[in-house]
Amino acid sequence: MCFQKRQYGCPNHNVHRVYENLSKKQSSKNSGQSFLNILVLGIGNLLLSDEGAGIKAVEELKHRYNCSDAVEIIDGGTMGLELLPYFEKRSHVLIIDAVKTGKDPGTIVRIEDPPAFFSSKTSPHQIGLADVMGIAAISGSMPQHITLFGIEPEDLSTGLNLSAEVDRNLSRLVDMVVAELKDIGVNVQLNKR
Repeated sequence: MCFQKRQYGCPNHNVHRVYENLSKKQSSKNSGQSFLNILVLGIGNLLLSDEGAGIKAVEELKHRYNCSDAVEIIDGGTMGLELLPYFEKRSHVLIIDAVKTGKDPGTIVRIEDPPAFFSSKTSPHQIGLADVMGIAAISGSMPQHITLFGIEPEDLSTGLNLSAEVDRNLSRLVDMVVAELKDIGVNVQLNKR
């Protein structure tokens, strides 16, 4: 596989490396589709500290930004097959989750082949999501563009708070999702506070 190193963040802050799998690169542009129907799906378990990062990220996304009607933002929690209807007729699906990649805690990764990534995971919600994507592929309802934005967890013990490292990088994770939405062609505006 071919990987490209990318860096995100400000030069004066702790910068984490992100590796993007280029062998499975899909164009995130509209690719001639006449419509955009995008799902941003946060998954995880809020009761297991950093495992709730995907949920907290979609909460922050909803709080900080206003997206066009082409985007539906869902807290998928630990749902499994119940997520299948949310995948139907989507042009793009952006998944946000805590993912174990072996990198430093708080590292943000962008994975363009989530079905392959989730097929080897053991978290209950990740197994359920792998099943959803498998059924969507078999039934012909798999979105053409699926991207996973993950953050490396530090603490998966029982608790309601994110670890310091994950919490410190959560806004950067949300900003990366917003940048992806804008790249797709979505009008994203900061909410007025």
